[in-house]
Amino acid sequence: MEKVTEILNFTLIKYNSLVINVSTLLLVIGVYFAVKIGLSIVKKGLSRYQVRKKVDQGRIDAFYQIIRYVAWVIFALTALQIIGMQLTWLMASGAALMVGIGLGLQNVFNDLVSGIIILFEGSVDKGDIITIGEDMIGEVVKINIRTCHIVTRNNITVIVPNHKLVDENIINWSHSSANPRFILKVGVAYGSPTKEVKNILLRVASENKNVDLEPKPFVRFKDFGESSLDFELFFWSESVFGIEDVLSDLRFEIDDEFKKSNIIIPFPQRDIHIIK
Repeated sequence: MEKVTEILNFTLIKYNSLVINVSTLLLVIGVYFAVKIGLSIVKKGLSRYQVRKKVDQGRIDAFYQIIRYVAWVIFALTALQIIGMQLTWLMASGAALMVGIGLGLQNVFNDLVSGIIILFEGSVDKGDIITIGEDMIGEVVKINIRTCHIVTRNNITVIVPNHKLVDENIINWSHSSANPRFILKVGVAYGSPTKEVKNILLRVASENKNVDLEPKPFVRFKDFGESSLDFELFFWSESVFGIEDVLSDLRFEIDDEFKKSNIIIPFPQRDIHIIK
C-alpha cells in the first residue's frame, strides 16, 4: 500500500505552484474520459429526443455543439485547477492578452459571436438550402462556432464566415417550408389558343415527378407582351437544390407539347417604317 502511495505521489513536474504528480495526472485523465463519456450520453439522449419529439436535426446538432464547447472549456479550467495553476492569475493575464490582440482579431470575434447567435437563433440549420450573395446556392452541411460549410450545386465546399450569415441578407429556401413555390415563364405567339396553352402547362407540370401535387400547380396569364402572350406556371417542389434541372425538364416537355399543337414560341419582333 505504501508503495502505491509512493508511486501516486511521485512528482513528474514542479514549477512554483505548478505541481504535477502521478495522482494528479491520473485525475486529469479521469476527468477527460468522464467528459467524453458524458458527451456521448448527452448526444445519444438528444438523438432519442429528436426522434421522439420530431425536432429539426439541425437544431439538435447546434445545441449539442454548444454543450460540447462549454464542457471542454470547463474541463480545461478544471484541469488547470487540479495541477495547481492559479486561475485568478491566468484570467488576469488572459484579459491583458485579449486586450492586446483583440484589435487585430475583431473579425474572428465577430464570427464567434455570430456563430453563437446562429446556433441559438436557428435562422440557419444544417441541411438548409440557402442563397448567399447574387447567385451562390448551396446546402449547409456543417455549422461551426466560427464558420459554416456550404456545398454548392457543383459539389464545391465553400467555407463562409458566420458574420456573413448574420449581417447580410440571405435567402433560406428551407426555413419556413420544405417545398417553396417556383415560377416558370413562357411566351407564345399572338393568336395562340390561350386555354390550350394553359392546359398544356398544367399537364406537363402534373406529369413531372419532381413537382408536388399539393398544392396544385396553376397558370397565370400575365400580360399581353410586346411580342408574345406571357404566361407563368406556378408550382411547388421539394427539389430545391436541383430546381434548375426540374425547370429544364419542364421546358423540354413544354417545347415538345407546343410543337405537337403547333403553338409557336416567338422571338422579339419590331416593325420598321421607312419614310422616303
